[in-house]
Amino acid sequence: MNLKDVNTLPSADKNKEEVLLKTAEYLKDLSKLQEKLYAKKERSVLILLQGVDTAGKDGTIKHVFAGLNPLGCSVKAWTKPNSEEIQYDFLWRIHKYVPSKGMIYIHNRSHYEDVIMPLVHGTLPEKRIKERMESIRNFERHLSRENNTLILKFFLHISKTEQKERIEERIKDPDKKWKYDPSDEVTQEHWEEYRSAYETILNEKDQEKEWNLIPSDKKWYRNYKVAKIICTELDKIVS
Repeated sequence: MNLKDVNTLPSADKNKEEVLLKTAEYLKDLSKLQEKLYAKKERSVLILLQGVDTAGKDGTIKHVFAGLNPLGCSVKAWTKPNSEEIQYDFLWRIHKYVPSKGMIYIHNRSHYEDVIMPLVHGTLPEKRIKERMESIRNFERHLSRENNTLILKFFLHISKTEQKERIEERIKDPDKKWKYDPSDEVTQEHWEEYRSAYETILNEKDQEKEWNLIPSDKKWYRNYKVAKIICTELDKIVS
């Protein structure tokens, strides 16, 4: 897969007003499906949200999962490992934040950051990258097969132009300025390196669960696609 060839915009036949109405329906369904998942306590769900800075990970969580019961849902944002976490293997900290049966856990970024960042900055040799990908495959396989966890992976795909506009909006809009971090602009400077790194994880073979590529230049369409996929997959395991 070459991300250059993957559209970041909605397909031409999508009408915004119709999509917004359909999204509202999915969000109602999602709340009901969560209740069933929580009541049965037979399966758990781990949702991974990946994407470059400003791709919309926070926004997706805010809009798609706002109607969920907090008792059955948890969100964890992953940043650079702290002084304790760095003393262990890279998956140690992830193991502590996987869902028990009946729960939905949402990871804002994920264990894939420990492959993406070394790829972008060249801090690990190719052999170690491959070993980490193998560890991730085994980790996800373990969660899926031994803990009955449904893993849903979403890559929020935006264009370089759209990212630049969102960064500028964060700088200019007083209500969004708190979101701005100078590190946001690093992705612009290293766009090709980030794209190559994401292609590495998206194209990895023998994954327990494939990635869902979400065109995310339009936030309303991003929310619709994520909500639709989650409802479809949840319905399969709770109905």
